[in-house]
Order: sequence, then structure tokens, then C-alpha cells
Amino acid sequence: MANTHIQRTTGSGDNRRKFTYSFWVKLADLTGENKVFIYGTSGTEGGININYPNDGKWNFYDYQSNGYTYQLVPNRLFRDTNGYYHVTVAVDTTQATSSNRVKIWINGVQETSFATETYPSQNAEMACNNSNLFSLGNCPTQSNYFSGIVSHVHFSDGYAYQASDFGSTDATTGEWQINTSPNISYGSQGFFILKDGNSLTDQSPNSNDFSTVSGTLTKSEDNPSNVFATFNPLIGLHSNGGTLVPNLEAGNTDAWYNSTQWRIAQSTLATSSGKYYAEFKQSNDYGTDYAYIGIWDIDAYAEKITGYPLLSDMANCFGFRNDTGDVYASGSSSSYGSSWTTNDIIGIALDCDNNKLYFSKNGTWQNSANPSNGTGGVSITADKTYAMGLHLYNSAYRVNFGNGYFGTTAVSSAGTNASGIGIFEYDVPTGFTALSTKGLNE
Repeated sequence: MANTHIQRTTGSGDNRRKFTYSFWVKLADLTGENKVFIYGTSGTEGGININYPNDGKWNFYDYQSNGYTYQLVPNRLFRDTNGYYHVTVAVDTTQATSSNRVKIWINGVQETSFATETYPSQNAEMACNNSNLFSLGNCPTQSNYFSGIVSHVHFSDGYAYQASDFGSTDATTGEWQINTSPNISYGSQGFFILKDGNSLTDQSPNSNDFSTVSGTLTKSEDNPSNVFATFNPLIGLHSNGGTLVPNLEAGNTDAWYNSTQWRIAQSTLATSSGKYYAEFKQSNDYGTDYAYIGIWDIDAYAEKITGYPLLSDMANCFGFRNDTGDVYASGSSSSYGSSWTTNDIIGIALDCDNNKLYFSKNGTWQNSANPSNGTGGVSITADKTYAMGLHLYNSAYRVNFGNGYFGTTAVSSAGTNASGIGIFEYDVPTGFTALSTKGLNE
């Protein structure tokens, strides 16, 4: 949702003492201040603000002209950019006990340990439902856009619900899972948006639709029930005190670095079995540019703690190089396919069951290989856990791990995909699927 802001104007006279909001969120930007869910206007507002310059604390608050009506900042940090967080906040200032006036649950667990813990006075009125705004992705008059994904956003006007009304614990896995159609009441100002895709149409009995203020609200295959890989902003070797993670945008699916230094972008998910497909599109070069697209053993990567991490010199790492079309396998190179440049799409098919790796250029599998029937390809080391990604130098790439987009641009003509998981530009090889939680569990 980077640079995307949606909102609606509320009425007046509705319940300002009792309400609940609930949503699922996947983080991307761990460097700035993110306004996620905000009610009111700047200076008279409430909701949740994620502020990573301040140790990654999440700030739940209501602020009016005389200061904070309430402010709760949990002690624990939230820095996972792979999975989803389910957030539920119930406000009921009519309660006699102060700690019962605002309750917060993250992934079904109530927060009870706070770095800042200020509760509202009894019967205090919040900034919401006062002829102002509900905003998602930013606060009106500010530029603290949220970068990430938001899904299944509920607001219940006049009711205080618990997290268990919106989700439940899977009896087999112990995982907190989404309830896609909770049995709740919404009151007159309540709403339910972003249920299936990027529709701003209210799915509650009300007609409290939202509208887009700025940016592009992009539909995502990535959702709380099926998490897709992205680039991981937390993984990057350090050399001379500096990080080797490139600049990441578009929910960590765009990687770029406008400088003559190597940077690495690694997938959040890794695998040791199964067959997976992804696409990388070069979106820019800044002069003399280089890139390796491929896979690497995450243990070999973790052991290389100094110097630049290159697919050309690490053990159990395999990559396809842009300017030569050569393939690199554990430090040795050989001629393989065609070179590529801006706007070319490089497909990668990883077969951990048969220990093979394949590369395509604009839909054509290189070196006369065919991953669908297992012919050709690059032999990889067995019994390793591989991440997908790229090493880039003075260049920019957009990855499609199955969301059906390169950045905010949809694929031009989706190829076939028998697995039914993910949307890609070109046909997915037979037996392959997207690098996602459902794909990993097939």
C-alpha cells in the first residue's frame, strides 16, 4: 500500500465510547513511520501507528487537543515481514476497571505488558464517529504511508469484541487463522472492507464504502490464508559496517540499488523439497549493471560473514548472469543461455525433488531444457535448503512470486498454472507451483 491512502467520512452522534476494529496486516517497510489504521484527522485522531525509528514499537492511541486520551505501546517488537499479524482493538470506556477500557490482541493473544500504559477515563469519548474520517494507509494531511498489505478490515460501531470473534487457533497446527465471515454486529458506522481482493465496497449490512485518495490499491494473491514469498529486508551480510540489502519497495517485491556495489535480495521463504517457479523482471539499469538470478543454500550464505556475497563464489549457490548468459554453480561458470536487459523476464524453476534448476528468458527455457519433463537443467546439491533471489549491481528488478504483478503493474497475459496457486506472466511448468505457504504444503 505504499503511497496508497483510502478513506471514508463518518457521520456524527454515533458511539464514541464503545467500538472494535480488527484487521490482518503484513509488514514491509521496517525503516519509517507507518500510519496503518487511523480515525479522525491530524492532531485529533486515534488508531495504530507503527514507528520503526523508535525501536519498532506499535503505538495504539487516541489523541485529542488536550493530549492522549489513551496510549498503549506494547513492550514486545513486531518485525516479521513474512507472515501476517492479526490486530484486534476493543474500546469500551464505560468499564469501571481502567485496563478493561482498551484491550489489544495480536494473533489472538491479549497484550498485557506495555512500555507506555495510559488508559482513558471512564466514559471518555474518542476521536472517532465525530463527523471526521476513517483512513487506511496514511493519516490525512500527513505523508506517513504504510508499506505492506492490509486485509479483512472490520469496524464495529457500539460493540466491544474479542480477537476470538475474528479468528481461531487451528487444532492441528496451533496457528492463528482467519475467520473470513465473523458473526458480529456493525452498528450504523461500521464496515467490512478488503475481504476478497482490493474492493472498497462495504461487505457489512451498511453501505459505508471507502474511496481511494492517492496511489493504487493493488489486489494481492498474498493473504492470511496463503502467504507468498517476498524479499526479506532483515537478511543481508555486513561488509565494513554496511548492510548489503538493496532498496526495497512495493511490499518488498521491488529491489534496486543505484550504485556500483553489490546487493542481495533473498526470499522470505526457503525450501528443501518440492518444485517452485518465480519470475524476475529487470526494470532499470543505472549504467554498467550486473545481476545473478538464482538460488542459494541458506546455511552457506549464513556462514559467509565477510565480503560481498556473490552467486559466483559461494558453495551450493547457483545463478544465471545477465550480461553473459552464463550459469554459475558453486563458484564455477559455464555457458548456458542468452543475456538479458531491461524489461526482459527471467523465469526460474527450482526442482528440489530431482535436484535440478532451470532458467527461462521471456518464456523460452534456456539451453534446450524442459522442467516439465525434467530434461536438461542445472544440477544442484541435494539435501540443502534453498532460498530464491538475486544479487544486483547498479540495477533494479521486480519479482513476481505469484502475486501476478511486477511492482504495481499486472502481468500482461497470465500463463497457465495447473496448481492454481499464484498468477504468472508465462506458463508454469507442469508439477511446479508458487513459493508460498500453500505451495510448500502441497
